[in-house]
Amino acid sequence: MEICRDSNVCGGCVYQGIDYDKQLKNKVGEVKGFLDKKSIKYGQLFDIEPAPERYAYRNKMEYTFGDMEKDGPMTLGMHKKRHFMSIVTVDQCQLVHNDFNKILRTVLNFASEKGYSHYHKKSHKGLMRHLIVRRGIRTGELLVNVVTSSEKGFDEKEFTDMLLELSLENKIVGILRTVNDRLADAVYCDELRILYGREYYMEEILGLKFKVSAFSFFQTNVDAVEKLYSYALDLIDDFQDKTVFDLYCGTGTITQTLAKKAKKVIGIELVKEAVEAAKENAALNGLDNCRFISGDVCEMLKTVEEKPDVIVVDPPRMGISPDALDKIIRYGVDQIVYISCNPKTLAENLYYMQYYGYKVESVKPFDNFPCTKHIECACLLSKVGK
Repeated sequence: MEICRDSNVCGGCVYQGIDYDKQLKNKVGEVKGFLDKKSIKYGQLFDIEPAPERYAYRNKMEYTFGDMEKDGPMTLGMHKKRHFMSIVTVDQCQLVHNDFNKILRTVLNFASEKGYSHYHKKSHKGLMRHLIVRRGIRTGELLVNVVTSSEKGFDEKEFTDMLLELSLENKIVGILRTVNDRLADAVYCDELRILYGREYYMEEILGLKFKVSAFSFFQTNVDAVEKLYSYALDLIDDFQDKTVFDLYCGTGTITQTLAKKAKKVIGIELVKEAVEAAKENAALNGLDNCRFISGDVCEMLKTVEEKPDVIVVDPPRMGISPDALDKIIRYGVDQIVYISCNPKTLAENLYYMQYYGYKVESVKPFDNFPCTKHIECACLLSKVGK
């Protein structure tokens, strides 16, 4: 595929146009660099797992309305490299299905022709704020969510009709309008209006069904995360008839996969909405041996009476806090599986765990986000002198 038209200005793809083998080599080198810098003693650093697909793999995009130049024509897309106030229209993005690009261009044309204003970050005035498109890779379902301020004038019916008339490969199952009057340049929901269909789409991962609502976190690259999770769970010697803790569980993808074999799985997640989605999806999949708890991992572990036989952690980019690590280590389980989206904080956490009695058996990087800087890793730790 040719280099993206917007590669020089869009801030999304740092590896755009770089040979894929070199991308993989750079990412492995980055992981090894962080591990070596912290003097992590690891048994094996395995080869990086390439992505199943290098293009059109993202199932969600959050676009911003704005302009490239002050008082210039309205744009819709991503922030320009090193220019927070400028927005690049990315209607030829290679990381998404072309339906995303069609929807983006159509929505931008609609807003421009109607004379709608974009929201200004400094004056805090304007109507159009964001456009969020989500897609079920396995189901072909699309969810379109336009985010506006509460300023009057937005024609909901004409917007809906315009989208439903589009010729797309996937099927739009929901059109939403989110009203957001917060000052921060982020998507908040003061009010959610369902303009058409439903406020969720369906997805399938590892034989499980997931109902993904408008603001639920969900893995961005479904095909790649299946490979990552399958590999990570195969690292555990045996979790059949055992109690497993899945910490930082998100919407419970790993929790439910574990629940198909384990005696009991307890998932803990800070984001309340994710926990509610996890409970709903577990019921959808007929799983009654997993429990989900909403709250800070460290604080919630103090309230759980059960003791784990195995622990799986999949923390956010900032890694695991020292207090939570202390609690995890004190359980003294034989095996811990650490799934990481940030090799820097992974190395910092491994250094701490290594000091307090855990051996790093293996680390395997995964390239779940080609053309970008992001790297995932699956790591197995075992208790020394178990």
